[in-house]
Amino acid sequence: MALGEPKTKKSRRTVRLTPRAAEALKRHRAHQAGEKLKAASLYEDQGLVFAGEGGGLVNPSNLRQRSFLPLLKRAGLPGITFHDLRHTCASLLFQRNVHPKFVQELLGHASIVITLDTYSHMLPGMGGEAADAMGEALG
Repeated sequence: MALGEPKTKKSRRTVRLTPRAAEALKRHRAHQAGEKLKAASLYEDQGLVFAGEGGGLVNPSNLRQRSFLPLLKRAGLPGITFHDLRHTCASLLFQRNVHPKFVQELLGHASIVITLDTYSHMLPGMGGEAADAMGEALG
């Protein structure tokens, strides 16, 4: 398993975090620093935010089986995939009337068309709002 270049130019982007997420990452960095010290010379720092015990890539199967699925179970959530988290993110944002352009940029879609084709069924009240707007415009 190796890292490669991102799929598209838009794959490399800055993502704004909530204060809670930023704090969680700070705690993770502190924990990771402790792990590096414990492993000493066995740790090969590759600059990864989430690394395996030796500093390399995390095995995806281990992550799913040992961390992600037990976390979902403890939270009383169904067994979803990591990719499902993208859909959950988009759904939550659309439910809160976040503009589709912002959702597109967050998800890294090359075009807003992709975002709207994928998630337009999640836009709240889309049909009713359109009918109400036309009624108001026409009097």
